[in-house]
Amino acid sequence: MKAARLQTPRRPVKKPSNNRPKDPVGVYCRVRPLTAGDEACCLEVISNTTIQLHPPDWIKVNRNGEFKEMQYSFKEVFGVYTTQKELFNVVAQPLVEDLIHGKNGLLFTYGVTGSGKTHTMTGSPGDGGLLPRCLDMIFCSIGPFQAKRYVFKPDDKNAMEVQNEVDALLERQKRDCQPTATPKAMSSRQRMDPEFADMITVPEHCKAEGVDEDSVYSLFVSYVEIYNNYLYDLLEEVPQDPIKPKAPQSKNLREDSNHNMYVSGCTEVEVKSTEEAFEVFWKGQKKRRIANTTLNRESSRSHSVFIIKLAQAPLDADGDNVLQAKDQTTVSQLSLVDLAGSERTTRTRAEGSRLREAGNINQSLMTLRTCIEVLRENQMYGTNKMVPYRDSKLTHLFKNYFDGEGKVRMIVCVNPKADDYEETLLVMRFAEMTQEVEVARPIDRPICGFTPGRRYRNQAFKEELTRKLELRGGPVDGDPTFTELFLRSFAPLPSVELTDASDEHTLPRLIECLEQRQRARHLATEEVKKSVNALRGMLQDWDSNFSVKENYIQDQTEKLHEKDRIINGQKSEADRLEKKIRTLEYKIEILQKTANIYEDDKRTLQHELDERDQKLHREVSDKRRLEQRMQGVVTDTKMKWEKECERRVQAKQLEMQNKLWVKDEKLKQLKAIVAETRTERPEKPERMPRARDAKVHVRSASPPAVPNAPPVRLRHRRSRSAGGERWVDHKPVGNVEIDTVLQPHIPNAITVAVPNEKALAKCDKYILTHQELASDGEIQTKLIKGEVFKTRGGGQCVQFTDVEKLKQESPVGPRKRRSSPSAQPREDTTESEWTDVETRCSVAVEMKAGSNFGPGYQHHAQPKRRKP
Repeated sequence: MKAARLQTPRRPVKKPSNNRPKDPVGVYCRVRPLTAGDEACCLEVISNTTIQLHPPDWIKVNRNGEFKEMQYSFKEVFGVYTTQKELFNVVAQPLVEDLIHGKNGLLFTYGVTGSGKTHTMTGSPGDGGLLPRCLDMIFCSIGPFQAKRYVFKPDDKNAMEVQNEVDALLERQKRDCQPTATPKAMSSRQRMDPEFADMITVPEHCKAEGVDEDSVYSLFVSYVEIYNNYLYDLLEEVPQDPIKPKAPQSKNLREDSNHNMYVSGCTEVEVKSTEEAFEVFWKGQKKRRIANTTLNRESSRSHSVFIIKLAQAPLDADGDNVLQAKDQTTVSQLSLVDLAGSERTTRTRAEGSRLREAGNINQSLMTLRTCIEVLRENQMYGTNKMVPYRDSKLTHLFKNYFDGEGKVRMIVCVNPKADDYEETLLVMRFAEMTQEVEVARPIDRPICGFTPGRRYRNQAFKEELTRKLELRGGPVDGDPTFTELFLRSFAPLPSVELTDASDEHTLPRLIECLEQRQRARHLATEEVKKSVNALRGMLQDWDSNFSVKENYIQDQTEKLHEKDRIINGQKSEADRLEKKIRTLEYKIEILQKTANIYEDDKRTLQHELDERDQKLHREVSDKRRLEQRMQGVVTDTKMKWEKECERRVQAKQLEMQNKLWVKDEKLKQLKAIVAETRTERPEKPERMPRARDAKVHVRSASPPAVPNAPPVRLRHRRSRSAGGERWVDHKPVGNVEIDTVLQPHIPNAITVAVPNEKALAKCDKYILTHQELASDGEIQTKLIKGEVFKTRGGGQCVQFTDVEKLKQESPVGPRKRRSSPSAQPREDTTESEWTDVETRCSVAVEMKAGSNFGPGYQHHAQPKRRKP
């Protein structure tokens, strides 16, 4: 089993403190002058911080006039007459000062294609842009404090190594012997490229204040472009092969030890003058991808990033050499970004590679907008959404600036012509959103503990020493030291020359002098010891006092730290409350807009309601007038028909009275005839009754006629149901099939188990087959007929008019013997015939008059006798 490979633990990411003050992203606006061919303008500068967009007429026509005039505010607005110097002094000069003081900065131009971004960054002959002015200000500030070449050496990991003078000299000699394409320092302007010689001529030289004179500086530049979301080094030297040219290799992004993003393998050129730096820039500018489009003759097809990196390190205590400690070396960076302009392919009519380039440009700019929007949302509402920096190389390269590693400035370039109105509107919305993003202020670099001004003191000492050496031609006698003064205080030594061997005075004098010197030295030593003891006691007292003061200072420091914690807590609480206030203000604004919308809807609905009420009132008044008119018509018609009905009823009554009078007269005549017939007929001889005929049934009298009875409703014949009408034959599912000879057969009938509206709508007759159990146990079938009528509501209703019955009976049963009519006595025939005649006449007359007896009435005579 292999041992696990040990890995160096990654350094924890430095999270910026929440207590660091923040500044909003500085957004500036620059308006380009209109060209000679453009007359319609859609933009107006209201003040030095506000512009107003006017929608052109064709936009209002195409969009039904829904576009309104919009105003947008910036940190500062630069009109068409603003010079490059004024723009530099306001926007770029503070970033250069921060660069010299060890802080990072990012400046990028943003806008529609053809809005003047490259002109703002580079400039024109005789009027340099922001980039040459930044280089000129840097070299004017650090010119006398620059280190020699190769004292600072990049280590390919976004850091700098400091070499001593010997290593730097060897490196210079080695680079001078090797052929290189890196531009060298120019001795005169005659060697400059005439293409850009006038661009770097800056008559107004600027110089930063507060430059550290005890440090040495060195400037490095690099130039990269982002083309189709790939990074390319514009300063990289590719071998020229005319047969098979080699395409440039794309570069990768890496993260250094401080978690800052950099382009790995990018060429960094050390420059010592403005001319040399701009020559390097112009060399890379020639390699940048530029194409001719419909909207711009020289349209940038990539995002260019010119990186100015300034390395600085302090001098040692003597002010002679550079400190080689890495913790004392400071590297600051200023990135000047010229973004490619957003464009619409419908206007540029791009095809092929131009279409692909436009798509990648718009996609990277869209990613930048998304990152800004997420940052704004996280800061305003306290959310913690992930910012999609990695979706594009552009945002991934500059993520550290938005995380608090330097200041961010944006110049929005605007073309005021009316054709660019819609693109300009999107740019304004993005700029308005960017201003609400806050970036933490960069941390100041640590202060070196050496004495300030050591460079000039060392130079002054060297100059003075050189001057004295030149004047005297040798070493220079300085002031007597303390040791010399002390030795001069001793008595001079006597002459020690011995003239003869018997000299007894020279040596005793010498011994006496030495003894005096010894005593003086002893006394001086005692004095020095006393002074040392006094000084030691004084130092001890000072030390005790210093300890007390140090303890006091420590206590005060702890109190200050406690107060700082309290203040930081209060600041965090204030920040939280400010965010909450901003959130509530945003919600209030949304609610206010919603309330305004609801108010508008309410007014619209109220207006519609009022119109409908007025319309309803008019309809009601019209209806009332119509009702009154119809009521008068109905009243007149009713009175007319009442009179007509009364007239007809009176005529009918008179007619019926006449008919009744005729019938009465006929009846009287008939009765008179019958009475006369009875009186004229001879009487029959009486016969003795038989025993069997002793019991004679007396025939009941005929029932009296019922005067004015309602007429009997005639039954329809069965054959009438087979007429030409359309019938709905309703036969329920539970009916039993019967085997009768007579079966209800209805042609043109729709047979249904359950009646429905569709079937009823097609027919005008209805019949229901209903079965029930009769009293004798047999099944009785009823055919219930009716007529179908349409209702006012659009439906159908059935009104039943007739019922037909069909019943089966068993012939088996007790036979009843009926007496025949001939069994009656012979002698009663005449009387019964008279009685039958009278009855029949009575019934016949009553039937015509409307008798209740129908055709089925049979038993008008005496009941027949049954046979025993």
